[in-house]
Amino acid sequence: MEQLKLLFTKDGIQNQILRNKNVSAENSFFREEESPENFLSEKLEGILAQKNFNEITVISALNHFTLMPEGFSQHDLGFDLIAFNAPVDREKEELMLSVNKKFGVQFYYTFPKSVYDQIKSLAIPTKFNFSGEQFLNNISVKNKKEIHINLYHHQCEFFAFDQRKVILYNNLDVTSEVDFLYFIMFTLSKISFGTDETQFFVYGETTENETFISELKKFVKNLKIVYDNIPRKNFVLNAG
Repeated sequence: MEQLKLLFTKDGIQNQILRNKNVSAENSFFREEESPENFLSEKLEGILAQKNFNEITVISALNHFTLMPEGFSQHDLGFDLIAFNAPVDREKEELMLSVNKKFGVQFYYTFPKSVYDQIKSLAIPTKFNFSGEQFLNNISVKNKKEIHINLYHHQCEFFAFDQRKVILYNNLDVTSEVDFLYFIMFTLSKISFGTDETQFFVYGETTENETFISELKKFVKNLKIVYDNIPRKNFVLNAG
């Protein structure tokens, strides 16, 4: 049984091909300044043509989202809620919903309609999810003040927890240590988390973002790298 896993980030697409739950191949494609307008669809077309897949899993880390309590049912407001965080185009984006019962929250997020249609046209069983919900499902939280950071290529997402409750989630473009530190430290000040009392946990592309982590260590007391970017293992924390 061949399964395809796709991860969409702000400037690229990553994929894994799994056979009997073991990763047999993986690739990453990131947009450059000279990349064509249809870069994403071209790369996706090449990936989809590789095999006759039995199942596809799609994870979006695109930062068009909003976080709501579980049970919020006014789905027609999804686009309007996302628009408070990022510009949306209803004609070009598909509105999606991911629910996390573990922490009692849900995410409205959008996904490029052209890409959504490209995948759905294959008529292969496909599961869509938002990276924040996937991240929540794969982390362990204790009764403390905690920040959990998942690092990508030029991007990060993070959760703030207090007594196992989600206080805040954000998904950000980061291209410099200054950006990264500003977002994290600004968040701490806004939610009144002290640097000494807060536990930090870092996951994802830690090798690529080693300088970010080194800078963060200068300002925080308790930091642990939980899950490194081990080849053929880490794909949004190796979730199924």
